[in-house]
Amino acid sequence: MPFTGADHTVIVVRDIDQAIHTWQNQFGLSLSHRADLPEVGIRQAFFLLEDNTFLELIAPMGEQSPIEKVLESRGEGVHTLALKVDDLDATVENLESQGVQLMGVGTPQVFIHPKSANGVRVQLWPSTRPHRWKDKPSEGSE
Repeated sequence: MPFTGADHTVIVVRDIDQAIHTWQNQFGLSLSHRADLPEVGIRQAFFLLEDNTFLELIAPMGEQSPIEKVLESRGEGVHTLALKVDDLDATVENLESQGVQLMGVGTPQVFIHPKSANGVRVQLWPSTRPHRWKDKPSEGSE
């Protein structure tokens, strides 16, 4: 089986502050990290869960953000389900041999196209890949 577990879930939101408030105050989660990435046009918030998976909220930083386009076409909601794999290359090869439509093959960011996964965008996350915010926090991180 190519998947060894869940890594994280990405949720697209319009207003990062309002979404943080919702996930903290209504659902009782603790904010683990927050970041703005102007180079990609997104704001992020991370909530680490007890099983070491996490929720990642992403919001646009303006009308030119690719996330703004997602919001316009699909609205808020789950954007990506990241599943752990032990061997990215072997998993890609196995899925391609089964006719699964993939995006980003040949890069570190490989996704199963929603058309091949019941409408869900699935990211293949190597189980040994670190998370910048979680495994090696950057200086000045909140």
